[in-house]
Amino acid sequence: MARFQTMNILQTPIAYLKGVGPARSDLLNRELNIATYGDLLWFIPFRYVDRTVIHTVKKLTPDMMYVQLLGRIVALETVGSGPNARLVARLRDETGDIELVWFQGHKWVKDSLKTHIDYLVFGKLNFFNGRYSLPHPELEIYNPTEMGGLAATLQPVYSSTEKLKTRGLASKGLAKLTRTLLDTLGNQIPETLDEWILRHFNLLPLFEALRQIHFPQNQEMLEKARTRLKFDELFFAQLEILHYKNQRKKFSKGHSFKSVGPLFNEFYYHHLPFPLTNAQKRVIREIYHDLKGPHQMNRLLQGDVGSGKTLVALITMLIAVGNGYQTCLMAPTEILAQQHYATFTKMLGALNVEIRLLTGSTKSADRQEILMGLQEGKIPILVGTHALIEDTVQFNNLGLVVIDEQHRFGVEQRARLWQKNNIPPHVLVMTATPIPRTLAMTLYGDLDYSVIDEMPPGRKPVETKLLTDSHRLQIFHFMKQQIKKGRQVYVVYPLIEESEKLDLKHVMDGYESITREFPLPEYAVSIVHGRMKAQDKEYEMERFKKGETQIMVSTTVIEVGVDVPNATVMVIENAERFGLSQLHQLRGRVGRGADKSYCLLVAGEKLSNDALTRLQTMVQTQNGFEIADVDLKLRGPGDLNGTRQSGLEQMRIASIVEDSQLLINAKNLAEKILIDDPTLTHPHNVRIANTLATRRKDHPLLGMIS
Repeated sequence: MARFQTMNILQTPIAYLKGVGPARSDLLNRELNIATYGDLLWFIPFRYVDRTVIHTVKKLTPDMMYVQLLGRIVALETVGSGPNARLVARLRDETGDIELVWFQGHKWVKDSLKTHIDYLVFGKLNFFNGRYSLPHPELEIYNPTEMGGLAATLQPVYSSTEKLKTRGLASKGLAKLTRTLLDTLGNQIPETLDEWILRHFNLLPLFEALRQIHFPQNQEMLEKARTRLKFDELFFAQLEILHYKNQRKKFSKGHSFKSVGPLFNEFYYHHLPFPLTNAQKRVIREIYHDLKGPHQMNRLLQGDVGSGKTLVALITMLIAVGNGYQTCLMAPTEILAQQHYATFTKMLGALNVEIRLLTGSTKSADRQEILMGLQEGKIPILVGTHALIEDTVQFNNLGLVVIDEQHRFGVEQRARLWQKNNIPPHVLVMTATPIPRTLAMTLYGDLDYSVIDEMPPGRKPVETKLLTDSHRLQIFHFMKQQIKKGRQVYVVYPLIEESEKLDLKHVMDGYESITREFPLPEYAVSIVHGRMKAQDKEYEMERFKKGETQIMVSTTVIEVGVDVPNATVMVIENAERFGLSQLHQLRGRVGRGADKSYCLLVAGEKLSNDALTRLQTMVQTQNGFEIADVDLKLRGPGDLNGTRQSGLEQMRIASIVEDSQLLINAKNLAEKILIDDPTLTHPHNVRIANTLATRRKDHPLLGMIS
């Protein structure tokens, strides 16, 4: 009963907290999404100001932000008059003098200050014209036996907005409300972890951790509070994911593919375009082990650019078709969907298998024919984009769903696909974004995990160079040399049109400069970007694929799915503006044929440290997993969280990158608990069972893959 009473307290509207009221409540909700006691409790300071250190005037430096001084006011003077008046006090310690300045409330401040009394002064240091000052500092009379207020503490700093500041809710005002809230709640926050866990990991009790995260006694207690709250987030996210996976495996009925089927055998033994790598063979065995079982498969297939994921997906789809089921592949863009459709059609040309393509550009008559064929079970393989999730798309017997570049789809979008059958179809999700294995197995804990960690034989590394605008003539000369050899070139820009805010090359300007340097009839140039109509993009892509144009000027729409083996040069303009994952994907568009390929990273002269690290990483390694490690360290989880769209990206304080060891510890503990107590009914797990039930109520999983 206590847990539900406390939950009600945390759900109390913030208006009822002393010092808030209706007007402030409305503002807090609009500006910071703080609507309840719980929202304010978890509004964590983004940094802390160390008030445990007392500086001296002589040792102040311009790079200091906030400082605390101990001294006496030796002079007070009002300078100027009217609206330009300001109060200036001179504070002196044993090393020198500094000015304290007030531009508002002069009379009240002047009347409250006393000369020749020791003050503890705290404020933001200002350095102008070679002189230091502290505008509008906080002051308190120094009492060495009883230091009051926030002196000698780590002072929390909260995010605020201009509108909140006008209502007295700058950082200091928010701190006051938070202290009131903590006093109001007392120790009514229920402990989420059982005693044996707290003892084993030497963790603070939850309420003490919350108090210390807002008002830490010292740096040591702040770190203990952070560790406790981070562990909570990571542990319960892992427990939820793993518990869901166990329940799914235990109760989710799935189609059982009893054999690999005749289509698989015919294709595998007589029509494979090239021999499979050992990694591809291993992954196919892992997938088929799931497919022949009684439960629904949910498997993540990770493989670097060019590792052969598409072929593994096709073979998996043939197993489904060979067992009498329909299957579909959903891709995030029309270009990628068309590429898959063309690849499948070519590979299965000698087999009597109906394959259809459904995108937003499919003509009405063709669409109706496809919809009818799906319902009647006459179309075994469907390739498409978001169009596949429309309500009008109904299958006769959907047995397998393949989702490519799955992080580009939302949870609800993906869920609508496997809801198209009474018995959920098997699900294979693929990503070419390399993720370190331990992190991937933690992020995707509810999925079984396969990785193709071997490249097909004969695939040559792409020579990568870092260049600047000063190398423009050499770049053009190199492009012409490659074109004379019969090769083709990509030139990729980050923007479609010129930006007033960013001085970047853009694709329209790039197209004009390229056509001036590479004029007809000797050269032909294609252009592709995201704002073009689908049929126009397809037309330009086909011209490039057929070799009718030698240069493809593009935005990142060619990041995935474009496969032109004759293209040997990738020029990336403003390369410093791209993330490592994008750069790696773009480089993967070349090196797909027998000829040596090149990636030219063209960047500005002045680069940030992070940008330089990204570009140097691209030059130094071809390994997607090494690149992913650097990317995670530089950028944090970012897109990786987007791939989950539930669970770990809900983190308020933990980081799956910076707290990787804590994450692994949390995962190991969750696994051990669920092995020993799968239903969480043992008395020593009662707290975590209650917490997990509350989390499910507040944040239900959105789909079979979350």
